[in-house]
Amino acid sequence: MPHHVAVLALDGVLPLDLGIPARVFNEACTSDGTRLYSVSTFSPGGRTVRTHEDFRILVDHDESVLKTADTVVIATQEPGKHLLATGTLPGDLAATLDRIRPRTRIVSLCTSAFLLAAAGLLDGLRATTHWALCDTFAELFPDVEVDPNVLFVDNGRILTSAGGAAGIDMCLHLVRRDHGAAIAAAAARRCVAAPWREGGQAQFIEHLVPRDTDRSTSATRQWALKRLAEPITLEDMARHAHMSVRTFTRRFRSEAGISPLKWLAQRRLAHARLLLESTDLPVARIAAACGFGDPVALRKQFHTHLGLSPVAYRRAHNAPEPTTVQ
Repeated sequence: MPHHVAVLALDGVLPLDLGIPARVFNEACTSDGTRLYSVSTFSPGGRTVRTHEDFRILVDHDESVLKTADTVVIATQEPGKHLLATGTLPGDLAATLDRIRPRTRIVSLCTSAFLLAAAGLLDGLRATTHWALCDTFAELFPDVEVDPNVLFVDNGRILTSAGGAAGIDMCLHLVRRDHGAAIAAAAARRCVAAPWREGGQAQFIEHLVPRDTDRSTSATRQWALKRLAEPITLEDMARHAHMSVRTFTRRFRSEAGISPLKWLAQRRLAHARLLLESTDLPVARIAAACGFGDPVALRKQFHTHLGLSPVAYRRAHNAPEPTTVQ
């Protein structure tokens, strides 16, 4: 059975954000084209939804979809005056969220994190929301550790994302978590989206397009991606870009939103995940192919970022068992 995603649309919803879950999850398919997710959009009482723009949306479902939902996504809604004044939810909305089953995964897009916090679902957890409202969020919900600098935060059952396109990153992250890097990358290609932006990447990138395209770090990123097995230093990357280390680091962060070495570590981890999912290479070979040097370093990265070992990750994704001793 496909994983059932229920998307909650409330009055004031941002139309672009409302469409993100269906757009991404409906592109996650098996090799024969079978969809891995089914997406239902609902509203309290199945009522027509007044969007943030100049039109309304007629949805086909009400809260009854929560009986079978494996994941609930709360589409972006800016916090209203009542919530900002009291930190609490209106009674009808609280009742809707109370109907979510205990093991159902819950996801907020952008400022809908305010709704999860008001429902007490984020107490004691790390979370994020749109950077412009992070200070307000922190003041209103002191029991939540708010991080204004990241694209999304994955707490296991509860996930929160930053604004706009970060919702795409988080949905692709969930596809990757559920079904592996290859299916997530294929879904990203069909959506014409970046296949991998780590949750810890900065929300705000100073220059989406470098002012001086001849001095972009893009060519160096492509150069590094072809040499992941090699020991690449910051100095090596700066030298390839014909820049000083200081200038290269500044330009790289401006273009990519993170430091060069953190970006490189993310690329290596992503490549290792893909190899574990799609090949029967031993862990030692994968560690070497991705530039980790030895299996110990690879296992440390997997435990730090994914909470499990490479072998456990391979088994969780039904990957080929290695043909040689690891």
